[in-house]
Amino acid sequence: MTREYLKKSVGLPPLEKQETGKIVSAMLARITAEGEEAVRAFSRELDGWQGDIIVGPDALAAAAARLPPEVKDDIRYAHGNIRAFAEAQRGSVQEFECELRPGLFTGQRVIPMKAAGCYVPGGRYSHVASALMSITTAKVAGVSDITACSPPRPGQGIPDAILFAMHLAGADRVWALGGVQAVAAMSGGLFGAMPADILVGPGNQFVAEAKRQLFGPVGIDMFAGPTDSLILADDTADAEMVALDLIGQAEHGHNSPVWLATTHRPLAEEVLRLIPGFIASLPEPNKSAAHQAWSALGEVIICSDREDMAQVADEYAPEHLHVQAADLPWWLARLQAYGSLFLGQETTVPFGDKASGPNHVLPTSRAARYTGGLSVHKFLKTVTWQRVETEALPDLARVSAAISRLEGMEGHARSAEIRLAKCL
Repeated sequence: MTREYLKKSVGLPPLEKQETGKIVSAMLARITAEGEEAVRAFSRELDGWQGDIIVGPDALAAAAARLPPEVKDDIRYAHGNIRAFAEAQRGSVQEFECELRPGLFTGQRVIPMKAAGCYVPGGRYSHVASALMSITTAKVAGVSDITACSPPRPGQGIPDAILFAMHLAGADRVWALGGVQAVAAMSGGLFGAMPADILVGPGNQFVAEAKRQLFGPVGIDMFAGPTDSLILADDTADAEMVALDLIGQAEHGHNSPVWLATTHRPLAEEVLRLIPGFIASLPEPNKSAAHQAWSALGEVIICSDREDMAQVADEYAPEHLHVQAADLPWWLARLQAYGSLFLGQETTVPFGDKASGPNHVLPTSRAARYTGGLSVHKFLKTVTWQRVETEALPDLARVSAAISRLEGMEGHARSAEIRLAKCL
């Protein structure tokens, strides 16, 4: 099968190399040595924040009171969908016990983590939905102690809508804190929090690097990079919708690739014609971000048939995969590598980003080849247990001892065999 690129990524221009890893490592070392005082210092220096880090009940109530009722209703609508989907996910994970052989009992338990740290980005955009996605999901999973933080804006703090969403979703405490210092404080259990068992939520390259360096002693949701999106479209697709969907995702930032794979050349050509005008109509800074992303990283691919389009999707393993083509059941059954799948032209990625229910914290940079997105499963430990009764001992001890000696592990063999002498 041959493919033709009407537009191909040229990559981003060379940037001055930032030694992100070294910067983060130095910050983490200072916070480990100096604790809360270092966190406060970084907050003043990097975020320009002079106010309290801990957001108390009165501040949360005041933020809610300032919001228009319709804004709170919209956030409640999204929260209801996100919570209901998370509850359905939680219900799909079951504990069980089974007797594999007479006297050999095994089982599975599902145990929620005790403490989670949820990072909510707050740079160019106010990520209300990110607060709902991470905190609600942790709450439904059964996490008993949830710390939520977001970067404060100088002179303002955390935007009211994010504070309302954090409180509605069930955060046990809220911090006006961003960046590496926030991740380190949640991991270390500063400011009265329990040390986090897992750190979740998207962030900039410094937040991502801090999570990477802390991973091991603490769990993380995933190593996240810039958001990406792929549309698969045939001759039934609407060019205007496709073009707007591509640009809507490109506005995330200059390094957010968007791709179109189609079997219909006229659609591809019309999308290419429409996109510059759609970009020009955006406000700043969205316009600049979308222009840079589309110019450098956007792709339009002509495929020979729908199987070829599906292979493109499997190769790119996009964070968001949107099918605007006929025979949606075929696509649902065929596609194998994506963070979240959006089926049909009535659907759009922003529905999933904001309010439809499934989580929007998703694998990027082809990580969808081996992992899914944030879910209740990330906050649960699926652990196993076993119990052996006399009836199972002869064969189980004999085979375990034999395999142990085959591997050269005599101590293991003797541990198995003594049960035959002592317990029968």
